Order: sequence, then structure tokens, then C-alpha cells
Amino acid sequence: MSRRIERVNELLREEISALVLQDVRDPRLSTLVSVTGVVTSPDLRHARVYISVYGGANDEAASLAALRQAAGYLRRQLRDRLPWRTVPELAFAIDPALERGRRVDELLAELQAASHLPPTPGEQRE
Repeated sequence: MSRRIERVNELLREEISALVLQDVRDPRLSTLVSVTGVVTSPDLRHARVYISVYGGANDEAASLAALRQAAGYLRRQLRDRLPWRTVPELAFAIDPALERGRRVDELLAELQAASHLPPTPGEQRE
């Protein structure tokens, strides 16, 4: 990935985060939603925005629906904020990295329990 695309991704993440926090007024976004990353296509026409939602699967689905509905509004606001000729189309998705991290933690805990290893330094002893 080029340095330019990395800078674009980070700037989009910051701006979308601020817009979601300050401007998007949707009751479905009542839970904590954070923008964890943005992946922009090389031609800068499309951007996939990854989010994490504090809550259950219902909260994730509601937040995702709200953000998908607000995508046009967010794009217009970005057009006003950014000095770019074109602003990418936004597509929202739940960040899969968080679920993978949880699964890795579960697997490590299972391995630790199965092998009777002592807890790692950050874990509580029972």
C-alpha cells in the first residue's frame, strides 16, 4: 500500500469518526461506535469503513444499518471538509479483527487450561 493511500485512509478515519460522534443523530447509534479503520481503493473512488460496536449482535446490526443510511450525508460532509476533487463512496462493515482477537484469546485460554500452564503475567490467579 502506498504512503499516499495510508494517509488518505487515516484522514478519512479521523474525519468520519468526528462526524459520527458529533453530527450523526440516529437513535440506533446510542451505543458506543468507533471507526477502527478505512481501506480505500487505489483509484480513491471507494472506501470500506470498519467499525466496532460496544454491545451485542443486535447493537452491531442497528449501528451498521444507521451508518449505511447516513453514508450519503457523511460523504457530503466530507466533501465540504476535505480539499479533494472527489470523495470516495463509503461502505460500512464490522471490523473482523476484533472477533479474530477474541477467538485467539479463547484458544490460548483453552490451551493454557489443557496444558496446566501457569497464567501469563497479565492474568488473575484463581
